[in-house]
Amino acid sequence: MSTTTDTTPYDGPPDYRLVGEHGMFPKTSHDEKARFNFLAHLNRHLASRVLPGVKTAYETRVEPGLEPKSRHDVRRALTKDPLFQHWSAHRRNTMELRQQAGRWVTLRQADEMNSRARELTEGDPRLQLDPTLELPNYLARIDHHCMPGSYHDELVPGDVTGAANYDCGIFVTTGGGLGRFNDGGGHAVVAWMKKNRPDFAPKRILDIGGGLGQNVLPIAQAYPDAEVVCVDTGAPVLRYGLARAKLMGVDNVRFVQANAEDLSMFEDGYFDWVQSTMFLHETSVKAMPRIMAESHRVLAPGGIVLHVEQPQYSSDMPLYEQAIRDWDAFYNNEPFWTKLHELDLDQWMIEAGFAEEELIHGGVAAVVDAELFPEHANDDVEDYGRKAAWHITGGQKAA
Repeated sequence: MSTTTDTTPYDGPPDYRLVGEHGMFPKTSHDEKARFNFLAHLNRHLASRVLPGVKTAYETRVEPGLEPKSRHDVRRALTKDPLFQHWSAHRRNTMELRQQAGRWVTLRQADEMNSRARELTEGDPRLQLDPTLELPNYLARIDHHCMPGSYHDELVPGDVTGAANYDCGIFVTTGGGLGRFNDGGGHAVVAWMKKNRPDFAPKRILDIGGGLGQNVLPIAQAYPDAEVVCVDTGAPVLRYGLARAKLMGVDNVRFVQANAEDLSMFEDGYFDWVQSTMFLHETSVKAMPRIMAESHRVLAPGGIVLHVEQPQYSSDMPLYEQAIRDWDAFYNNEPFWTKLHELDLDQWMIEAGFAEEELIHGGVAAVVDAELFPEHANDDVEDYGRKAAWHITGGQKAA
């Protein structure tokens, strides 16, 4: 029996011990670091070594005679293939295990973390919570990417453990591709803005669906004279976000609990820049037009909206790639993922009020400290949903 050996050099994730431990970051033991390292390497292995085999399996034993008319035909056929089943099961398990690992880390030190957050945020006007806010069903009824309680659940009053779980465990999902403080997406947006709008000097910036602020803090640091507002529906992430910002020395961000479908607390034309980063896929078909309309309404003349997301399913994207990208919708608690990426976002921007000539398109990849964290966002390993590289759909309002 002959065997073959894959001699391709393995470019694995960095060591979890390089993760930036800001003052709110949960403490991890030797064993917990080892567990995160194992899961990050398993994710990288699945993307770099197993998934290419799934494509080969599709081309050689699934596609012949299939004659698919849509990505859904491809997905249904793939689910019967043993190698796809193997890859998919392991990929789901890495998410389940990553959430269990992060949840344990935060729960065992919950009292300490909640107390620290309370000391840092209680009475601070930069944290504006609304206990009467009603969560939309697309958030309230889903544990996004298998995260227990999603972004909003509170185990006790003043809870921040869900946010801390997200912060300490996203290293696993991205293989360290977001950098030391998981803020490579924010730095990427800043780099794009500095390159493409070097003279842009916003006085007020709005980050919608900003979560725990990891993407908005680089923006606030890059524009220190600007008033920056991060809105999200989840109180735990906003508490954690403000505490995190204060401990990292960022003092020009306000964290506001609000639904992006209704930003009526802000007057027309209040913001010079409205930003979202990997947020739209966690909304809904009904919510999206309202979010787009509100983003346009609160934008000042000459202002810019940038929505950073995964790529759309275009006619030139192979059906196999579309089907694999759909995985998150069916197996990772992201039900809107598949629908969002087939929608015409340009048309929705136009219906929100932008003229076609005002639209902005581009691409960004995570900006990280490459001496410590490999820039996987820019390498040739594509896992269709985890790669830290995204598309921009935006617009600049006429002055």
